[in-house]
Amino acid sequence: MNQSNKISGLLITYNEVNHINQVIKNIDFVDEIIVVDSFSSDGTLEKLQAFKQVKVIQREFKNFADQRNFAIQQATKDWILFIDADERIPEKLKNEILDETKNPDGTSGFMVKRLYYFKQKRIRFSGFQTDTTYRLFKNGKVKYLEDKIVHEMPEIDGTSKLLKNNMLHYCFNSAAHYKSKMEQYAKLKALELFNKGKKPNAYHFYLRPVIKFVTNYIFRLGFLDGIEGFQICYLSAYGVHFRYKTLKKLRNKL
Repeated sequence: MNQSNKISGLLITYNEVNHINQVIKNIDFVDEIIVVDSFSSDGTLEKLQAFKQVKVIQREFKNFADQRNFAIQQATKDWILFIDADERIPEKLKNEILDETKNPDGTSGFMVKRLYYFKQKRIRFSGFQTDTTYRLFKNGKVKYLEDKIVHEMPEIDGTSKLLKNNMLHYCFNSAAHYKSKMEQYAKLKALELFNKGKKPNAYHFYLRPVIKFVTNYIFRLGFLDGIEGFQICYLSAYGVHFRYKTLKKLRNKL
């Protein structure tokens, strides 16, 4: 493999002790692994120290876009593979990634579809059936938009393509875990809206969460995912309400 085919595997982490061993082993096919950790306190760092090939950088977390851009700046190889600690790359996707980096045909960024798991159960509906995200880039051709501080969006210099094989996403192991993640994302999204001067009103507090629930549970068939589907759709709607409640608190401080 020549230098132009080599891959930097990048992770940003915070308290991922339950996933870190598996994800590092899962990307053992890349040529360097760099973890940017936000001062984990649950044993994540201690587990990382067992992997001598992993470079660990501790850095304060500001937002997702900022942390990802910093990680990109550390990469020394020609390709960048981003992976979250709760994601896994099956063998078919691994082989596709290796093939594409050898013969990219001028493509700068690759998207991948993720299959969601909640409490180890595959979630087929509930708004997750169309989830795709960027995970593979040509180094020097990507930067995350700084104003999108949550659900971050990369800016690609060049063409993009969807990979054929899917990534697995073991995103939440309990309803409480999902709720805490929704609150974390909601706080960052509220800050993003606050920076844009947005003002919440009754529609945001009451009607918008209901629309979110009905859309995911009824129209996006969340009811077919059973009790887990109800929990996911309810907590996604709760996250919308929490976002605007947080935005109101931020505006009240002005």
